[in-house]
Amino acid sequence: MDFIQVTVQTPEELTDILTAELSQVGYDTFMETENGLCAYITKDIFSEADLEAVLQKYREVAALPYNTEIIPQQNWNEEWEKNFEPLLISGICSVRASFHPQPQNIPYDIVINPKMSFGTGHHETTTLMIQNQLKIDHAGKHLLDMGCGTGILAILAAKLGAAQVVAVEIEDWTVENARENAALNNTPVEVRLGNIEVVRHDQPYDIILANINRNVLLADIPVYAALLKPGATLIMSGFYTEDMDAIIAISQANSLVYKSVREKNNWISVVMTRILSD
Repeated sequence: MDFIQVTVQTPEELTDILTAELSQVGYDTFMETENGLCAYITKDIFSEADLEAVLQKYREVAALPYNTEIIPQQNWNEEWEKNFEPLLISGICSVRASFHPQPQNIPYDIVINPKMSFGTGHHETTTLMIQNQLKIDHAGKHLLDMGCGTGILAILAAKLGAAQVVAVEIEDWTVENARENAALNNTPVEVRLGNIEVVRHDQPYDIILANINRNVLLADIPVYAALLKPGATLIMSGFYTEDMDAIIAISQANSLVYKSVREKNNWISVVMTRILSD
């Protein structure tokens, strides 16, 4: 079966939204590019009308020009491989696909086959989260990864020594991909389908990771705070520099103390801790 590659020029703030929207009309693989997004769908179910209907919803925000190209089946792996370069973060954590050679003398080597899911490490937010994770003691900890995507952060947590790792995603295909990647890395990660409700009544965590988006973070920070042990750590990303004040305000209102921040291309990752006593 041949594929149709749709290349859309889009601002970064629309990339995740368009990925979610296009997945609802049959697109099953996505890759971010310097100028936007590549989305792939089998030729037999491709519909120009469906594509236009999705893009039209957001044309008040951006023009969203696009082009299409037929990708023959025999060239599919080649197309995917040339768009996914291995990554080295902080000199000690590699992120690569299964077709890349294993790097030497790298303590944390993560193998990811992303399929439709987010999180190859190339997006600023994932890189920032990993950089923050590498500074946190995970040994023996109980950790929650909200919005886990490919499972990359949960997998790293297990490799860093976390005793129990729970990861959550809202789409069944993403849950399946995260489970496959956890198995690929021989890391014990429990991946749940759902939203904040599937962990609301869990025992308190030592570390919570949340790489989602501004609106979800603002809505769920009170629950994150309630799920953290006193003195425990919350690492968040998925928002811009201009959102920082709102994130800090609601965090402080829920017994969280600001510790540090990282920034890359206007994206932010912040580290908070739960105060020892209210």
